[in-house]
Amino acid sequence: QVQVVDSGGGLVQAGGSLRLSCEAFGGTNSRYSMGWFRQAPGKEREFVAGITRSGEGSGVDSALKGRVTISRDNFKNTVYLQMNSLKPEDTAVYYCAAVDGESYFLGANRYNYWGQGTQVTVSS
Repeated sequence: QVQVVDSGGGLVQAGGSLRLSCEAFGGTNSRYSMGWFRQAPGKEREFVAGITRSGEGSGVDSALKGRVTISRDNFKNTVYLQMNSLKPEDTAVYYCAAVDGESYFLGANRYNYWGQGTQVTVSS
């Protein structure tokens, strides 16, 4: 049984930073390609960033580039989402997702396993 555990959300003032963490464990693979998504109230879930199983490939949504970076520590089997210069419009529930294989995907429906989500609230 694969479990995905995401954490690190909270309340932050505009201009501040947060680092979200995600660990996927269990199943037949010790590591997965990972994605971060977010969903604001009344909006669809949207891609934020993704990283390959090896960590050699990654991508960030074009609207977030320059403020968001994704990385992973394979020794700790943990993926991080560093978010800087946060804006009130970044307020959402952030979800980590895992997929078997070497590639991450932009589409949420491609992911097999999901975390419970962590709330990020940015005050103005």
